[in-house]
Amino acid sequence: MDISQQLTQFGLNEKQAGIYLALLELGASPVITLAKKTGILRTTVYDVLLELEKKNLVSQTRKGKKRLFLAADPSNLEKVLDEKKEKLKELMPALKSLLNTAGTKPVIRYFEGPEGIKEVYRDTLKYEGELVAFVTENIIAKLGADFADEYKNKRVKAKITVRAIGPDTEEIKEYKKSDQKDLKETRLVSKEEFPFSIEMNIYGNKLTFMSFQESLGLIVESNEIAKNMRFLFELAWRGTTSSKENADDYWSA
Repeated sequence: MDISQQLTQFGLNEKQAGIYLALLELGASPVITLAKKTGILRTTVYDVLLELEKKNLVSQTRKGKKRLFLAADPSNLEKVLDEKKEKLKELMPALKSLLNTAGTKPVIRYFEGPEGIKEVYRDTLKYEGELVAFVTENIIAKLGADFADEYKNKRVKAKITVRAIGPDTEEIKEYKKSDQKDLKETRLVSKEEFPFSIEMNIYGNKLTFMSFQESLGLIVESNEIAKNMRFLFELAWRGTTSSKENADDYWSA
């Protein structure tokens, strides 16, 4: 596949790609030169140049009475992609509202090893809204601080909020300190009574399990299962408070 064909995968049609590449090669050029170079009719070349100008991929200048066109820096193509992503992002809620999963079987995906578990975490970033979770300290211990920071930063950038319940280990207490900054609220339970060894996330119509001891991850996609597991999380959440000490009486009752 030549470079012109590759550009058509990134938001340009065939003529736009051909004329943009010609401008990169020739530098500032009049319409007639571009028509000869590309074999496209002059009137069509002019129309395409205006289209590229709207995409911020072409600009105009003058040399005497002659109007010349210049190719913008190729890095501007990233902006074209970003605009398309934003439009798709705006459209996604409407598309998801059309998705009818009633009466279908749950979809279960299985992932192995540390890299597989990372893929499970990354899947939680695809949903806009609140994520609720039962957490452990294993993400840093098993996947490393670099991945934990990368995941957190992407989640915060996407404005995905989190409510989490975890054992009162030193690691989770430290994790709780950044709640306000990192768009999350963490509540603690007794590590002796509830020694979580797996993590569970609930988001949208999905439920994930990350078992670090068994080195595997699961994604379950089901409206009914996710909805009922969220009920169980809410039940647990109401049984906790923002501080572990105040919750002790409830959990020991």
